[in-house]
Amino acid sequence: MRIGVLAVQGAFAEHVSTLASIGVEGVEVRLPSDLVGVSGLILPGGESTTMRLLIDRWGLRDPILDLARSGAPFLGTCAGMILLATTIADGDPPVLGLLDMRVRRNAFGRQLDSFEADIVVPILGDAPVHGVFIRAPIVEAVGPGVDVLSRLDDGRIVAVRERNVLATAFHPELVGEARFHRLLATMAAAHADPGEGAGRRPHPTRRGRAED
Repeated sequence: MRIGVLAVQGAFAEHVSTLASIGVEGVEVRLPSDLVGVSGLILPGGESTTMRLLIDRWGLRDPILDLARSGAPFLGTCAGMILLATTIADGDPPVLGLLDMRVRRNAFGRQLDSFEADIVVPILGDAPVHGVFIRAPIVEAVGPGVDVLSRLDDGRIVAVRERNVLATAFHPELVGEARFHRLLATMAAAHADPGEGAGRRPHPTRRGRAED
């Protein structure tokens, strides 16, 4: 099993390293051909506007959407969450539109306002997840098909899932937290196995709007 990591910009190396730590091969994805044979994809943190431009420059948008439609699982962290959203509050058009939610970029302030926090994510067990927030987005609203996986103490949404797509506003990979990657790998194994019907449910590609 191989899981791709979008490597056009941003903190992709840490995701590849985290996958290796759980015995999964991470494939750096820069061209459409790099997606051949992967069973899942990680969209890392970085600068979402730059990532948008490079996705289009290298012809990655349609191959990524085809991978999502096949049922392969996705994980977006920080800027990766923005790439997945159907609505970006700043007014920019969506990039991939795979998660029915509205996100706001830099919701916590500038780089100097970065912080770390322990976050409860029940699907990952009782022990809290330690996450790093660096110019992080926040989820302002989700559609009816989106499961909220975690909130901060003030109620703001920081982790979500819709079918085969996961997203976090924070970086788990920067502090050696591998449970999201283990979950992704489990989903990818189900997708790669033709006998696992649940892992092969297609994901609709849409340009909807999350409702409050």
